Amino acid sequence: MKKIRVLCVDDSALVRSLMTEIIDSHEDMEVVAVAPDPLVARELIKQHNPDVLTLDVEMPRMDGLDFLERLMRLRPMPVVMVSSLTERNSEVTLRALELGAVDFVTKPKLGLRDGLMEYSDLIADKIRAAALSRPRPRPVPTGAATAPRRLKSPFSTTEKLIVIGASTGGTEAIRQVLEPMPANAPAILITQHMPAGFTRSFVQRLDALCDVQVHEAEDGQRVLPGHVYLAPGGVAHMKLARSGANYVVRLDPSDPVNRHRPSVDVLFHSVAQVAGKNAVGVLLTGMGKDGAQGLLAMKQAGAQTYAQDEASCVVFGMPREALLIGAAEQAVPLSEISERLLRSAGSYGHRV
Repeated sequence: MKKIRVLCVDDSALVRSLMTEIIDSHEDMEVVAVAPDPLVARELIKQHNPDVLTLDVEMPRMDGLDFLERLMRLRPMPVVMVSSLTERNSEVTLRALELGAVDFVTKPKLGLRDGLMEYSDLIADKIRAAALSRPRPRPVPTGAATAPRRLKSPFSTTEKLIVIGASTGGTEAIRQVLEPMPANAPAILITQHMPAGFTRSFVQRLDALCDVQVHEAEDGQRVLPGHVYLAPGGVAHMKLARSGANYVVRLDPSDPVNRHRPSVDVLFHSVAQVAGKNAVGVLLTGMGKDGAQGLLAMKQAGAQTYAQDEASCVVFGMPREALLIGAAEQAVPLSEISERLLRSAGSYGHRV
């Protein structure tokens, strides 16, 4: 079996040692080299040609983001960011995903050794996903920035809903789906696999970019057209419920499902029960199976269902599972998903 070759870049000798111990404990991967900063890493990449790079967000001698931007421009490769759980670092980490990093892991605030060792399986899963991914650097801007295309929606209804599930690579995919949405789009509910503390920064970034209003979901919140509700990372599952004639959000802090909280399956199953044929669902890029069975339940309840196509996915795991079991009616390129969702919700979108 060919092992996944990993290069770990971190200014902390303890973190380098722990990451090596964690990665080498899994039979399908190994650390081929470690580097204390990006300048050393640059030479080790040439020497070892690793399959995956783990990169600390805050680095000496060269900022982690500057290094990532140059790397993705000159030698695109799968990168997993390693970030401390702070508001500033969550913003930096989201910028790293925008620049082309595949995923990220967070360092525990206390008990670094025990905390990281508890993350062993999660870190290994993210490295496996990165090794299977297609690095997608953002193109270098040329000339004046152009505004994203917007879609028009001739009418809106409080009954129609759009629901989205995503994991690895999903933050950028979600941005690309939401940016074209008009201010009167149907209500949109999203579960993205994300740890606690990162969804707030993600919501703020999306809200600044989009015409729809983006919220970190709250229990009991009314679900309205023109608004997007993102499940809070690591805290609770998000479900759709009814209160009288209205749709509302319910947050459920129960145990992880498919090893995730929030889980896409939990959201999709609730939508199948509550909204039925009035919903449209899509599974975006991500590793694993979460969301496939829920999407199937939505389809069986009369909803229209889609999956992101393989060519545009960072990782084709979740969409593939949905297509294999017949949960998704069709695979759709990421660039066409916004318009497809609007059309399926009865809002016949037109480019403007």
